[in-house]
Amino acid sequence: MNMNRLLFLFLLVFASPVLGQVAKPNGSLDQWEPAVAKIIEVGRKDNHAYHKLIELCDDIGHRVSGSESLLKATEWAKITLAKDGHVNSQTELVMVEHWVRGEESCELLEPRAKPLSMLGLGRSIGTAPQGIEAEVVVVDSKEELDGLNESDVKGKIVVFNATMPQYSDEKGAGYGETVKYRTFGASWAAERGAVAALVRSVTAYSLSSPHTGAMVYTDPEKKVPAAAISVEDAMMLRRFQDRGIPTRVRLKMDAHSEGEKPSANVLAEIVGSEKPDEIVVIGGHIDSWDVGQGAQDDGSGCVAAMEALRLIRVAGLKPRRTIRVVLWTDEEQGGAGARYYAARHQQEKHIAGIESDSGGFVPKGLSLEMQDAASENRASVQVEQILSLMSPLGRMEMKQGYSGADVSKLKSTGTCCMGLNVDGRLYFNTHHTNADTVDKVNPQELGDCATVLAIAAYLLADMETPIGSE
Repeated sequence: MNMNRLLFLFLLVFASPVLGQVAKPNGSLDQWEPAVAKIIEVGRKDNHAYHKLIELCDDIGHRVSGSESLLKATEWAKITLAKDGHVNSQTELVMVEHWVRGEESCELLEPRAKPLSMLGLGRSIGTAPQGIEAEVVVVDSKEELDGLNESDVKGKIVVFNATMPQYSDEKGAGYGETVKYRTFGASWAAERGAVAALVRSVTAYSLSSPHTGAMVYTDPEKKVPAAAISVEDAMMLRRFQDRGIPTRVRLKMDAHSEGEKPSANVLAEIVGSEKPDEIVVIGGHIDSWDVGQGAQDDGSGCVAAMEALRLIRVAGLKPRRTIRVVLWTDEEQGGAGARYYAARHQQEKHIAGIESDSGGFVPKGLSLEMQDAASENRASVQVEQILSLMSPLGRMEMKQGYSGADVSKLKSTGTCCMGLNVDGRLYFNTHHTNADTVDKVNPQELGDCATVLAIAAYLLADMETPIGSE
């Protein structure tokens, strides 16, 4: 008996009154061990996740919202899920905004001529055909911008040189502190009279690689073009300013919106043997940005979920409840797919959902959130129980916190929402760049992600009573 199981049994017997109400074992550990062993065996011998990723990324490529390539990807996923033997494989129409990058460039004009590495930010407006030529003012924070006089900013291009801290093995550590400049920087600059905004790429590591991503305008009457530049170029512009050397740049962007276009969520199922109307969801988002191949973000999450369903089927397991794969569309640019799914399926009884949107790295466990605190406490002990069975795949931990942008839309219905946690130390090196390609994904690590999803989904679907219930 390993230490995780001993800890679980200790909590059941000796915990405080609050934890003492958390849960009786929802089926014994011994009951689940053969099924877990079978999934691990199949996952190690017969895992097709990486092959699926190659087909998605090499054959189709990037999948920006509203594009033809995204429609091809959703059709590919529907056909692939059906070929794997799953039922109810289908696409559900979702209308999404289609933003187009177009031609773009950014040049340093003074004190010397140099092209700057840039990518326009998603949903940004473009410039006039001749572009915008202006002096640059560099700030390291919003507080520094707020402290400048109006004359220091008006008519200039603001460069946000915010440094992303080195991150740990958790996706999001350091990212959340810095991504606000990408999201709101253009609005902050426009409010002060600037004519454009350039944002240092949200990454702690760079090889002169710009990182795109979504931005928003908080005031529809005050919009200026926004682009990301490389860490190296942002730091150079700061050094010029610190030395008192004026800098001018020319920014050209054809970025524009082409209005709403058709897209789709993709669904497929293993129907439950006893409680088919109760559903456990696993999935990721099928869209990506228009650079690279969207391999880690989030092709890996999609194929891991697809393969998890296949592993359960190949293992010959028949869960009490229905397990449904959902590949959401439009996560990157607005989340229309998740909102649509939650609205269309609101009458269904979703027991749990697991989102995989952190890349296909070594799996580390699950994060957990529920609307009701008491239910979350009960569920947390049960998730610890589930993770304790995965020791052949490495040490797994349960953490309470954010589950994911898409699956969290089900939280208000009482669904137990979870996210797959991975060793994400390398995730933001290629996040939203041209380098987010299949070769950055380790086949074994991706396969283990699929296996963890399969085990968790099967046990959640096979419990006697729903996770988190009294």
